[in-house]
Amino acid sequence: MPTLTIRNVPTETVKTLKSLARRNKRSMEQEVRELLQGFLAERRSVLEQIETSWADQTRRPTAKEVESWIATGRP
Repeated sequence: MPTLTIRNVPTETVKTLKSLARRNKRSMEQEVRELLQGFLAERRSVLEQIETSWADQTRRPTAKEVESWIATGRP
């Protein structure tokens, strides 16, 4: 199985990961794996929903429409 090394992780992030791991009765390494897998599964699901929605469209939105939607989501 491949190994992933992450350098320069902020101290507060490590403390939070350790706390979550203790709460879930896992090692910090297992906690990170679970978090990554959960995030990626959710991301994949969202992308699949978007792709399905795009496939159902009768027309593609214009660049102006897309820019408007993006701007709406910004503060």
